[in-house]
Amino acid sequence: MLKRIVQACFLILGGTLGILLLPDLFELIHLNDIPMINNSYMTAILGAIIFYLITFWAVDYVYNFIKWAEDSLVKIPVTDVLFGSVGLIFGLLVAFLISFALNAVQVPILNAAAPILLTLLFGYLGFQVGFKKRDELLGLFGKGSSKKKTAEEETEKPVMENLKILDTSVIIDGRVADICQTGFLEGTIVIPQFVLEELQHIADSSDVLKRNRGRRGLDILNRIQKELAVKVEIYEGDFEDIQEVDSKLVKLAKMTNGILVTNDFNLNKVCELQNVSVLNINDLANAVKPVVLPGEELTVHVIKDGKEYHQGVAYLDDGTMIVVEEGREYIGKRIDVLVTSVLQTSAGRMIFAKPKLLEKAL
Repeated sequence: MLKRIVQACFLILGGTLGILLLPDLFELIHLNDIPMINNSYMTAILGAIIFYLITFWAVDYVYNFIKWAEDSLVKIPVTDVLFGSVGLIFGLLVAFLISFALNAVQVPILNAAAPILLTLLFGYLGFQVGFKKRDELLGLFGKGSSKKKTAEEETEKPVMENLKILDTSVIIDGRVADICQTGFLEGTIVIPQFVLEELQHIADSSDVLKRNRGRRGLDILNRIQKELAVKVEIYEGDFEDIQEVDSKLVKLAKMTNGILVTNDFNLNKVCELQNVSVLNINDLANAVKPVVLPGEELTVHVIKDGKEYHQGVAYLDDGTMIVVEEGREYIGKRIDVLVTSVLQTSAGRMIFAKPKLLEKAL
């Protein structure tokens, strides 16, 4: 259908140019004395035929260009198109007013070139300002409309703002799906489009480990969206002036007043510095681990050597590492140990213990 429309446009263009240009061409080659071809109907038909023949070569190029432009525009968020267009219109209006004022100055070169230059300059500046200041304009309109909200809308506002924005690391980690399933993570789960693109890039990596991590992240998202009773939204916008995904997440959290969910230690610190609310899955995991006090008795399975001499290493069911002093000789065995101290680090909790048999011997 689109190719037919392109061909029809070529026919109309050819007929119009035939009426305008062919009479001068006939006069130039001394064919204007032939009445059969020197009339508006014949020149229109000849121009249409010429351009129709051109379409056999040019229609595919025009068709591909239109489809490319259509696909590019569809991918752009509506807010970007809207505010960019408003800025463009405002810039063209300013250019028109300045050109109108310059017409009073009777300078031929200035009157001919100034409107073109002003249109290009202010059109470009208007579009760029409208596009890059869209977030501020949205915030401005939001403040203006907030004064008109009813009491019922005000009560719904906290629910609408209860957004949890997921970053790439927490999606790949996978524990966020279990947290959503238990109901501890309430509100709307927001998955930005640029995070999805990063996950897809990881899933397409040539490195096997990265590829598996990316695919697991996509599987986790499918599970959250299809199997769990939580509301999931995809944020289609992007911040073209920002390259780093983490910086985009921080800006999105600021813009939407949302809470960023992550297990990235560095991103957590950046959010704290910029006063952005953040939920760290690792902090939650450490908080719900069972409390172990010095002097308590545990039964553990020693599985490997420790870093120091005669140390053995065991693990609890939640992954907490237990360093067993004088435990090297018990590797591969289950023994009772007594907790001597507990060390809390940024990487998690570490428990130091010694065999109960050794304590009894002493």
